This record gives sequence, C-alpha cells and structure tokens, in this order.
Amino acid sequence: MHERLEATVRGRVQGVGFRDFVYGRALHLKLTGYVKNARDDHRAVEVVAEGPRETLERLVEYLWQGPRSSRVDRVDVEWRDASGEFDEFGLAF
Repeated sequence: MHERLEATVRGRVQGVGFRDFVYGRALHLKLTGYVKNARDDHRAVEVVAEGPRETLERLVEYLWQGPRSSRVDRVDVEWRDASGEFDEFGLAF
C-alpha cells in the first residue's frame, strides 16, 4: 500500500544542490512525486513523494541529511493517502 509524504525542509537548502540531492535519492528509492523550491520562503524546499511508507521514511532520513553544502534546520512532515497522480519523480519549478 502506498502513502503520500508532503514535507517542507527549512534551513540553507536553496542554491546548494539540495533539490538535486533529493531528486537522486527519490529516483534511487523508486518514488514518484517532485521536489521544488518554496515560492514564499527562500529558505525552504517542498517535497511531495508517493510510495511505500518504509521507503518514504528513508527519504525523510535523507531530507534531514541533505548534501554537504546544506544545513537542515527543520523538516515538517505530513502523511496522506497516495493519490497515484505521478508517473515519476521530477524537479518542479
């Protein structure tokens, strides 16, 4: 059974390769969804991912880790039922 993760990551996460980091991890984990910079907060990145709960929890661990050039201060997570709307994981703008 698949679930949906909606996360907002705050800290030094824009302009440091954070989205590419998340994109690579999500592809490796075979999740669907997207990652994008938050429009209203230049210190936040938004992640929406769908897949098995265990795999999504692994992604949350990666969100806390981030690439070396980043600094993660906070990860806000919400769990929902999967919508099935995504065919792949992508970088959104």
